[in-house]
Amino acid sequence: MLEALLIPLLDIKLLLLVVFGTLFGFIIGALPGLSVTMAVTLLVSLTFTWDSTAAIVVMISVFFGGVYGGSRTAILLNIPGTASSFVQTFDGYPLTKRGEAGRAIGISTIVSIIGGLIGLIVLIIASPLLTNLALGFAPRDYFLIMLLGILLVGSLASDYLPKAIFVAGIGIFIGLVGIDPMSGVGRFTFGNLQLMGGINYIACLLGLFGLAEVLVQLHNLGRSKADVIIKNVIPPLVTILKYLPLTLRTAVIGVVVGALPGAGGEIASLLAYDHAKRTTKNPTRPFGKGAYEGLIAPETAVMSCVGGALIPMLTLGIPGDAVTAVLIGGLLIHGMNPGPMLLINTPDIFWIIVSTSAISLVFVGVWGLSGIRLFARIISVPKYILLPIVTFFTVIGSYGIQNSVSDVYWMIAFGIIGYFMRIFNFPAGPLVLGIILGPMMDNHLRRALISEEGNVFNFLISLFTHPISLVLSLIVIFTLFSQTKVYHSLKVKFSRGTAA
Repeated sequence: MLEALLIPLLDIKLLLLVVFGTLFGFIIGALPGLSVTMAVTLLVSLTFTWDSTAAIVVMISVFFGGVYGGSRTAILLNIPGTASSFVQTFDGYPLTKRGEAGRAIGISTIVSIIGGLIGLIVLIIASPLLTNLALGFAPRDYFLIMLLGILLVGSLASDYLPKAIFVAGIGIFIGLVGIDPMSGVGRFTFGNLQLMGGINYIACLLGLFGLAEVLVQLHNLGRSKADVIIKNVIPPLVTILKYLPLTLRTAVIGVVVGALPGAGGEIASLLAYDHAKRTTKNPTRPFGKGAYEGLIAPETAVMSCVGGALIPMLTLGIPGDAVTAVLIGGLLIHGMNPGPMLLINTPDIFWIIVSTSAISLVFVGVWGLSGIRLFARIISVPKYILLPIVTFFTVIGSYGIQNSVSDVYWMIAFGIIGYFMRIFNFPAGPLVLGIILGPMMDNHLRRALISEEGNVFNFLISLFTHPISLVLSLIVIFTLFSQTKVYHSLKVKFSRGTAA
């Protein structure tokens, strides 16, 4: 085991692959529209003739670097580099507008490393336990998880709850457009062939957070902007210790969600943000206005989710997310079968992956903290230079998803929609949430009903007769109850009684 752990560290070629693979992933993740999945997919084909160890090392390092890089532009420009980093825009960008870009990225970098390390520790120690838990999830349980994610609109936009619910409903409708994957029948396509393939949520993200931001900046052209403070980038130890309990809790959330096949970083970041909002009594600022807690929670969860996603991939051969699905293909190409036999026949590969991940996290810190001044200067670039560049990347990014001009049109349409949403105070987060989770919730619900032979009554009974389903159902019920006035009045009375 020790020899395998030291292989990427002692072999200078492998070490350089980790160093520059992390940097490459960092850059790809930070560029809107260029997803980590795309980068790893490209590497699978490029490394086909490579030595298997070198190929795996570079793919894993790009994975970690890309996941980290996604939130850099989310914090600085309000443009999420990856789908899982859109939650970081809620409090990350307000911090930039307050002139705290350097401190925001410094703190997020440190908690990202902590979250990633916790994910690796769990991968090493508790992978059998979490894998068995994930295997016990039935379609109804995944439906409850997705439903819980939809219910989080109350946390994402508590000041505009009616608008958030309306926007989330529209998002679900948009997400369901296209060919029904179970029946092969077109849904909401109105006979239009362009709609048969659905509306890509990455194009929606680029429009709502990229082009919309450009239009808002043009609308506010000439107004003063916040200064970018890039001093004291490395946060004091006391600050890290202050947020350490929240960091540890949200890291656990990320690992557990990552171990659930198909859940992914989007769910992990949303659940972590909701947890932070519910458990933080005295945030540094109101959530959505630049609360450090609102940045730390999703950042930690997304990075720890990477370690969690590797658990079912390595131990069962089941992908935890889209990137690990591609990694499975890469392992197969190089003659390795992901699953229990991988650990039995080639245990060295498991420990090389663990070691590569740990080294990559170190260089996430190196590249993240050393490049902070360069990244922070991005928003000091004059708008007549910056805005065309951002527009260029949103267009190229949306076209590059499927090499389709229709995705560019959708990006432009959602950019205009996002602009008017910002003008009339409609939150964009719930719309994205509905687009991403709506199809997943629909798929799992129908699979659950099919397993009960279409009997709705039996389906409802099953929600309370199976242990995992019962726990998730109670959480959903509590989440619904927590949005009522009765809950808030009881909470106020309880807090007053405790204070007395």
